[in-house]
Amino acid sequence: MAQRLARRGFDADTVDEVMTRLDAHNLLDDEEFAAEWVQSRHTYSGRGRVALRHELAAKGVDVAIVQRALDEIDPDDERAAARNLVDRKLTPTVTEQLVHAAETNDRSVRDKHFRRLVGMLVRRGYPQSMAIDVVGGAIDEITSAD
Repeated sequence: MAQRLARRGFDADTVDEVMTRLDAHNLLDDEEFAAEWVQSRHTYSGRGRVALRHELAAKGVDVAIVQRALDEIDPDDERAAARNLVDRKLTPTVTEQLVHAAETNDRSVRDKHFRRLVGMLVRRGYPQSMAIDVVGGAIDEITSAD
């Protein structure tokens, strides 16, 4: 908050005064902010740990506070969120393409969708290994369902 005020051109005395008032009213709590940020962005925006770590670091939250907030994410919940994102992208058209590709042994279609889905998860902040596992599992379920 102090950095933001300074960037906006407020002098050091004004920044100190504002920070003192905010602190006196318990409006500055990085622990609570980080916990709320992680819970909200993970639940409603489908962000993974990597993205959340970067977002909080960009906001100037201490690394230890960020780690404690991220520790509250259950790995199973994170995997389920990743799978949910993949399932939303696996439209009936994509599913038909994957099934047809499996029937004709055309790996290029499977590989194309695999790369796109893994890339989507990685951009949203999921670890690459988790993204590969989740996407591979989802595609395998579709192609072996016959």
